Amino acid sequence: MIEAPQSFVVREECNKAAWNGGYRRLLGEQGGWAGFGSTTARGNIHLAANTQNGPWYLAIEHPEVIDELGLEPADVPGPGSARYAFNSLTELYAVLSRVYGLSVSLPDLPLQKFEKEIQGLPRETEAERLVVLRKGQGIFRESLLEYWQGECPLTGITDHLLLRASHIKPWADCQTDAERLDVHNGLLLSALWDAAFDQGLVTFDEAGLPVYSAALSDAAKRELGDGRQLTLTAKHQVFLAWHRERVFRLHHEKE
Repeated sequence: MIEAPQSFVVREECNKAAWNGGYRRLLGEQGGWAGFGSTTARGNIHLAANTQNGPWYLAIEHPEVIDELGLEPADVPGPGSARYAFNSLTELYAVLSRVYGLSVSLPDLPLQKFEKEIQGLPRETEAERLVVLRKGQGIFRESLLEYWQGECPLTGITDHLLLRASHIKPWADCQTDAERLDVHNGLLLSALWDAAFDQGLVTFDEAGLPVYSAALSDAAKRELGDGRQLTLTAKHQVFLAWHRERVFRLHHEKE
């Protein structure tokens, strides 16, 4: 049973969770659900609880975020397209962070930012095209940092200076800016993994497990280690199929 109206403690905890999660626009409360928005993230969220000790509930509006989360919805009535239950505030905080990261990095928002920043910029000379490219790559990196929550999914490295925004299908091979800036066309990798992936010495299968090229030395393979299993969406799979076919396989053909 949702506590309605929210008690002082529940209201304060919901406000704190939303604020820390990046949702800082108060939208009011209805039926025990407190609504919150963001100036940078798409879609509003709603928070509620049974009591001040939980369970805690999160309602989400954005369908793409729901698909990416891959969580089992809770059977509880309320706003949004899906609702989720959490036994603790710690669990709620972790998912809220993920929701915000997805909401600011899913395809059309980075593209809109890029188009705004390059509006009116010429692309006639090599130097002019380089300026546009750098702006796009900067936005792409920011988006990947949000999507992967600032961590290499293979190694757990969080030092941003050691992380690379790795295009799966390279910028030059993409047909559109939308494809170039799609977060599903990228992996946030530590420097060594990025170099191996970029050179086609490693790729990933449909289960998200690393596949090593025969051209990769044993010493390099030891340094890379096994790597964690990647959590991939169907959109990632499309780009990785291209990588396996056009980048990774070439190294085998050269053997």
